[in-house]
Amino acid sequence: MAYVVTENCIKCKYTDCVDVCPVDCFHEGPNFLVIDPGECIDCTLCVAECPANAIFAEDDVPVDQRQFIALNAELAKQWKVIVEKKAAPADADEWRDVKDKLRLLER
Repeated sequence: MAYVVTENCIKCKYTDCVDVCPVDCFHEGPNFLVIDPGECIDCTLCVAECPANAIFAEDDVPVDQRQFIALNAELAKQWKVIVEKKAAPADADEWRDVKDKLRLLER
């Protein structure tokens, strides 16, 4: 069972989670991060590090966020691995708890 990055990461893209990942399973897009389910070892370290509370175990992804399971798998194949923490976007805190951000996802 892999972990999944959900909607709350869109336009926040904090990378604290990347810094603690022992297997480099995070991939970076323009305004979102995803987890490669084939690389994730279910260590749970990323969950506590996410300031946006956007990471869930696959079985615990909220019902309204279930589409992010497939989206993480799809985009992990397209985006490059990120292995080091970067500065968050300047407006990340403003976007943290905004709902319905899927339309803002940049591929």
